[in-house]
Amino acid sequence: MRIGVISDTHGHLDPRIPGLFAGVDHILHAGDIGFPSLIMELQEIAPVTAVLGNNDDPRTDFLDMEVVELGGRKFLLHHIVDPLEPTDRLQKALLQHAPDIVVFGHTHKPFHEVMDGRLYFNPGYAGKPRLNLERSVAVIRLEPDGVEVDYLEL
Repeated sequence: MRIGVISDTHGHLDPRIPGLFAGVDHILHAGDIGFPSLIMELQEIAPVTAVLGNNDDPRTDFLDMEVVELGGRKFLLHHIVDPLEPTDRLQKALLQHAPDIVVFGHTHKPFHEVMDGRLYFNPGYAGKPRLNLERSVAVIRLEPDGVEVDYLEL
């Protein structure tokens, strides 16, 4: 199973995204979506699970935390995550849901590290080019013997 992972679009869907995510089975958006219509555009590629970021309008239909099972693995999505110092709320969610993978955004920097047997993953920043920030999305491949990650530069 292939999962497209994106975050921090801030209302901009790079025209390369449909090609980069072609053939994925699901897309995870880790917040700071911008315009809700962006999720509708992503849904033309594959089903989407998305969460609110700190810059999103809380009146939209998105939650700030979601748990979804894909390919036999459980994903927890939340925009702001510090793997070294999780908030009390995140610690409770980790205990309650026991996710295999925590997907987050906010930092605008790719992150990929296993801690306590759980993968913490940030695809990086996918919004408009600015401040010489590197821009990226990712594809997670769920294999029978593990998880493979491909970062894709924008």
